[in-house]
Amino acid sequence: MANHQSAKKRIRQSESRRIHNKYFAKTMRNAIRALRNTSEKEAASEMLPKVSGLIDKLAKKNIIHKNKAANLKSSLTKHVNKLSS
Repeated sequence: MANHQSAKKRIRQSESRRIHNKYFAKTMRNAIRALRNTSEKEAASEMLPKVSGLIDKLAKKNIIHKNKAANLKSSLTKHVNKLSS
């Protein structure tokens, strides 16, 4: 257990950040799942910039790694391009 005031504060901060980051990561996963489950190319093309922007924001805030963000965006773009209209 933490004995110093700064350690107690660090525990409080890290817990609140963990919950905050978990919310945004889950939101990203749901958006990716919705995009991958879309079978119409027009709808997927509309969703792609929004999902890419969400992924970029999470990478900028260090919630996900920048390389993971690039890999996700690449695979989603390939998925959208592969869809037939």
